[in-house]
Amino acid sequence: MYALAVNGSPRKKGNTEILLNAVLAPLADAGWETEQIQVGGKTLKGCTACGKCAESKDGHCINSADMFNSVMDKMVRADAIILGSPTYFADVTAEMKALIDRAGFTAMAGGRLFAGKIGAAVVAVRRGAAVHVFDTMNHLFLISQMLIPGSTYWNMGYGLEKGDVLQDAEALANMAHLGRAIDWLGRAIAPHKATYPVQE
Repeated sequence: MYALAVNGSPRKKGNTEILLNAVLAPLADAGWETEQIQVGGKTLKGCTACGKCAESKDGHCINSADMFNSVMDKMVRADAIILGSPTYFADVTAEMKALIDRAGFTAMAGGRLFAGKIGAAVVAVRRGAAVHVFDTMNHLFLISQMLIPGSTYWNMGYGLEKGDVLQDAEALANMAHLGRAIDWLGRAIAPHKATYPVQE
């Protein structure tokens, strides 16, 4: 099985990356193929509502000038998608929002390409608004007929400077548990994927 973590932070080796790696570690230990890709700070344009993906129904966006289609291909292949974002003015980063809008619409237009996959959201926050960021990413999973595992708390870690979340023991324990929960859920649903009730 394949777990993809998408990092919406422009920082390399920042708190969002650390939290996502903490989720992926138990999955890798359990034998999953894992990958983290960074979209934050990269060129990822927003959806223009052109509707071309609904015409082609091929799981791709007509705008091929940025990294979206390569990320979308990985999301379609993944059994579990973990989205991570720092908190920017009480919401996700612009790149993460662009990914949510384009991936959500493209997946629906292509025949509910995310249905039956596992989705989890992870938030890095300095002080407040993490729950709103968490909700924004979960909205993609919920409208896409995905399955969302719970953990020991909302999936957030506190810190401002790079590495600060390493001092948030509760967050790190939550992320490890989330990884184990994703592994358990993935193994539980694997024999039933072909019968998942996709609604067009």
